[in-house]
Amino acid sequence: MKGICVRSEINPLKKVLLHRPGKELLNLTPDRLPELLFDDVPFLRVAQAEHDAFAKILRDNGAEVVYLEDLMTEVLSLHPELVKPFLYQWMVEANIVTTKWQEKIYEYLISNYQGKALVEKTMEGITLKEMGAEACRYSIQDMVAPMDDLVVDPMPNLYFTRDPFASVGTGVTMHKMRFPTRCRETIYADYIFKYHPDFEGLVTRYCDRDDPRNIEGGDVLNLTEDTLAIGISQRTSPDAIEAVAKKLFTDPNAKIRTVLAFDIPVCRAFMHLDTVFTQIDVDKYTVHPAIIGPLTVYEITPGAEDPTDLQIREVDSDLKHILEKYTHVDDVKLIYCGGDDLIAAAREQWNDGSNTLCIAPGKIVVYERNDVSNEILRKAGLTVLEMPSAELSRGRGGPRCMSMPLIRAE
Repeated sequence: MKGICVRSEINPLKKVLLHRPGKELLNLTPDRLPELLFDDVPFLRVAQAEHDAFAKILRDNGAEVVYLEDLMTEVLSLHPELVKPFLYQWMVEANIVTTKWQEKIYEYLISNYQGKALVEKTMEGITLKEMGAEACRYSIQDMVAPMDDLVVDPMPNLYFTRDPFASVGTGVTMHKMRFPTRCRETIYADYIFKYHPDFEGLVTRYCDRDDPRNIEGGDVLNLTEDTLAIGISQRTSPDAIEAVAKKLFTDPNAKIRTVLAFDIPVCRAFMHLDTVFTQIDVDKYTVHPAIIGPLTVYEITPGAEDPTDLQIREVDSDLKHILEKYTHVDDVKLIYCGGDDLIAAAREQWNDGSNTLCIAPGKIVVYERNDVSNEILRKAGLTVLEMPSAELSRGRGGPRCMSMPLIRAE
């Protein structure tokens, strides 16, 4: 299956992009956790086993699983002339700006890594010690730095493949991410969409990684084939939503004609729209109780004569009625994370109880640790597929965060 086609959050999942956690997690240290957007250091071996269990669930239910690192490896294998420009671009984006360091790192990588190992090394980070004793003589800064200093930072958030881009119809929104530590993650998708034979020439971009406005994939939900929801959040700005809407409305191949901008609380627990609600069936959504109160939503539609003349109005309604109106469902059911137990709701929201991945109507993948919410979902008639999550959850992201659908059944 080639290209991208995603017009729903619930249609049967046919192809999905993952990244298996790698040695980038080994370069997490307690003093740098806030900067690298982690709350704790995961145990890599267990995290990989949990992620493998996740991938198996998806395969067992009919989805083709492709990996970010494999697709990028295939690009460089098919186009060896891209290896050097890719590595130099990667170094610049990693803030390696001096010619001497660029030359030394390039030589180090090319001499020691090939194929998939080279791609994975760009994700893992590089320490001064790895570069050898000679590296300590490049500058005074290098001489005084501890040998375990990172010359190139790791990208530990890569296993959250939902965020660098989002599938919308037959195109993508390629993102300028909010925090510097994550901005480099989009380089892989950029090359994959440009040069991989499964995507080359087939994917329209509705925003790009060099745009000045921030947006992340966890805020993008395909409510219907003609209605897109985007969260105004800690990591997605209102002007980015307007820019995406203009691109969608002017693309004759795009079916989106309404963008709903959901204004959600700006905090770590609610970092993206999909951490507060996700669709799990035609008429059902998991929801965090904290957003059931006053909720500000803006409807964005194209102008009658000029589609870029956006028509914006505030929607005066609650979440239930907004979803019923725009998804054309008579009675939407909101299923609370943690039920009516506010302590359980807060605990399980922190562990992504609302961040479910729907792989077919009424069939969802969830973290097994959220047992209160999972039991409520079963009683509501959902097929609940539990995955282990003791270590993966330390990155603050659930099954939806860890997956980017590339193709869903129409």
